[in-house]
Amino acid sequence: MCLAVPGRVLDIGEKDGTRMATVDFGGVQKEVCLEYLPDLQVGEYAIVHVGFALQRLDEESAKQTLELFAQLGMLQEEFGDPWEQAAQAGGGDWPFGDTPAGRPAGGTPQEEVRK
Repeated sequence: MCLAVPGRVLDIGEKDGTRMATVDFGGVQKEVCLEYLPDLQVGEYAIVHVGFALQRLDEESAKQTLELFAQLGMLQEEFGDPWEQAAQAGGGDWPFGDTPAGRPAGGTPQEEVRK
């Protein structure tokens, strides 16, 4: 699934002649194109879809939406590591030596729910 997610603009610059921003989506930062919202400023929120800021959003609405997405697990689905997600879907452990943030070592999410 591909969501339109609210994010807060952290900084603005130009890349190859295109106005770009670093945007924070509840702890995940991504590079976003601002060409559709040329007057968007640092500190403001916008709805972002497939790397493009599409609409300005007030802070309260943005925070409520991010909180709801997080509760539903949609932020992890949208921004999570696809390799970790595939391992989880297959019921296996994370196959690498490091443990991803928020994931206990040696167990699958399904095992954690059963405890």
